[in-house]
Amino acid sequence: MRKSKSINAEKIICAVYFIGFFVMAMTLMLYQPHVDHISEVPLSPPDEYFRMLIPKFICENGTLPTGLEEEVRITGCGFSYGLYNVLPYIIQGYFMRFVRLFTDSELMLLYAGRVINVVFGLLMAWVVYLLGKRVFKDSRFRWLFCFAVMYLPEGLFVHTYINTDSCCMLSTAVILYALVWGYQDGFDYKNCAWLGVGIILCALSYYNAYGYILCSIVLFVAFFINKKDRWRIDWNNMMKYGIFTSVIVLIGAGWWFVRSYFVLDGDILGLKTKECLALLYSLEETSPLNTYQAKGIGIYQMLRENRFFQCLYDSFIAAFGSLSIRGNYWTYLSYKLFFGAGIVGFVGAWIFDKDMRKMNFKQVFFHLNMFLCAVLPLIIMIDYAYTMNYQHQGRYILPSLIPIMYYTVRGIERLAALKIKNYEIPKLLVNLGVAFALFIAIGSAVYMVFFKALPIYLGIGMML
Repeated sequence: MRKSKSINAEKIICAVYFIGFFVMAMTLMLYQPHVDHISEVPLSPPDEYFRMLIPKFICENGTLPTGLEEEVRITGCGFSYGLYNVLPYIIQGYFMRFVRLFTDSELMLLYAGRVINVVFGLLMAWVVYLLGKRVFKDSRFRWLFCFAVMYLPEGLFVHTYINTDSCCMLSTAVILYALVWGYQDGFDYKNCAWLGVGIILCALSYYNAYGYILCSIVLFVAFFINKKDRWRIDWNNMMKYGIFTSVIVLIGAGWWFVRSYFVLDGDILGLKTKECLALLYSLEETSPLNTYQAKGIGIYQMLRENRFFQCLYDSFIAAFGSLSIRGNYWTYLSYKLFFGAGIVGFVGAWIFDKDMRKMNFKQVFFHLNMFLCAVLPLIIMIDYAYTMNYQHQGRYILPSLIPIMYYTVRGIERLAALKIKNYEIPKLLVNLGVAFALFIAIGSAVYMVFFKALPIYLGIGMML
């Protein structure tokens, strides 16, 4: 009887997890405005109008833009999102082309593009659920991890408008799931196929997450290095599964970089072309000659200006529209408490739990790479801010989300199990603590969508 009740509870929580995400994502997708110019009221999603130009071009022409066309150029900045990796735009553009067989409504085409990212979000929720089952045995902390990842307001937000961030977030989940699966059960053709798909999605969506590709290669190779009496490399399996994964990636992603090489005169990443176009067509305030680096201002001074890290933190948690719809004081404080509990749990366990310090070489190496996956998007973002005047927006570091939430929830789990001189935290307090953490994760998302953003959207209506 008790097992049957736990199974039913699991199904109910699972339904809440997926349906809740879908309802909130669809609400934002349907009601947030889309303006056809740079508005005085920045309530539309970040740069969605200029991002929309790429799938719209594909929809109208049936071909990919080179990024050099004037009609896809970003007003004021001079370059185009068509220079970047455009897999999500390709899917959105051809789906919009299909929808256009039935209607020419601009609103329906916008929804067609946006709904692709909602689907990416649902797929990510599924992969995060699978990942949670592998890394957390206790269902309380498994669900806390799943909700913490998928219900972070800013993370949910990027799955509701036209961008490449959503696909990138899915790719990080797929890569991490494949790596954890491989390290737990050994690499085989199935998890190597997952890894290959994750790398393709990452390579063709967002440069900020390329650290995951690097770390996945390093971790894959490291798995086949073993030490008994001496270091040995399992060349046979490493080559067999490595070649299999590489072929998948080359077929799925290689074509884009070959195309860029020929279309952009050898510039496979499009960054040099972007800078040239910006120099030619940008306004003075957005020119590459107007960056902190170009002005000779140091990085340290940049980081001290405009509350850099505070704004970065706030917009990592919740900042809808063009950073214009923010949570209240408690929204950001509650997440500080959440992250703080995770840090305290890890530090406490490290001091008082000797078993935590007993990790083999592969475990240590795996966690070092996960640390890199969390830190590299921040380093890349600071570099972009310094060399290209990117705003300090939290969405640029969202690829760090899964490692951050994993270590936070793991720290809370360690805190709940901590023993100091044979004293254990009572189970009731642990359950209340987990319930409070879940309230932070779920409550913040519900508050931002239905009590902050939706009333503003309903007040202004859809702008086209």
